[in-house]
Amino acid sequence: MTTAELLACGWSYGTVGRRSRRGALHRLHLGVWAVGHPNPPLQGHLLAAVKACGATAVLSHRSAAQLWGLLDQTDRHPEVTVVGSGTRRVPGIVVHRTALMVPRDRRRVESIPVTAPGRTLADLAAVAGEPTLRGAIRRALGLRLIHLRGLLEVGDRLGPRRGSRRLARALASGAPTASELEDIVYDLLLAGGLAEPEVNRPIVVAGRRVIPDFRWPRQRLVVEADGASWHENPVARAADVERQRVLEGDGERVLRVSWKQAVSRRAETVARIRAAGAPLATECRLTVGKRQ
Repeated sequence: MTTAELLACGWSYGTVGRRSRRGALHRLHLGVWAVGHPNPPLQGHLLAAVKACGATAVLSHRSAAQLWGLLDQTDRHPEVTVVGSGTRRVPGIVVHRTALMVPRDRRRVESIPVTAPGRTLADLAAVAGEPTLRGAIRRALGLRLIHLRGLLEVGDRLGPRRGSRRLARALASGAPTASELEDIVYDLLLAGGLAEPEVNRPIVVAGRRVIPDFRWPRQRLVVEADGASWHENPVARAADVERQRVLEGDGERVLRVSWKQAVSRRAETVARIRAAGAPLATECRLTVGKRQ
């Protein structure tokens, strides 16, 4: 609770001071108190950070993404956005400022004022790398917190700003990957200089709808990310084997990449995919230039 809230309950400044000295109140920030115990849970610390920054403040960026379940918990300082200009700093809190915060950008989760999921992702794009951003978008879609049309609307409404290009690239890269391993493989392909593949784009093969993990259609080359289901779930593995049989029967080449290969044998894995005919990013740019 803030000092103002305690005063509204009928306490005096003297009562606040006495309760603090007796250990009934514990200061978390200037003018913000934990009542009864000094170690509130994470949500208590996040709420205290918002209250410490004033009436217009909302939890935002990485902290909002954590509260929504889009990022794992870290030991970073809480991040809060305040509407308006100014240079006020709050020790232990990362304060962002914005001139634009419409009502639909604000929500409450567990009594904590927080940016709505779409605004959270747009803000996250300003402070996180593309792999982290893509993973957060994937989780938000999986939790049905957002839909792509709504996220595009947020980006258009906010206009050019820090992170807007990163968000646009993440959305333009195609359908989000379906797992953490797919995120890692996708980043490996791009870091290895390969042209951007289609991601989880359905195709029809022999009258059947098949969704390869990654595919270069011109080369008819497919890369599949083998997660835990490949090794541990016989039903899922049988389905993957059947999908590969259908693809190869239609003339597609299928390469499988395991977690170990994607993490600890990166150069070897990229070389194998290149040897199978995956196009380089430079080759695609040259081809486009010639057509023009």
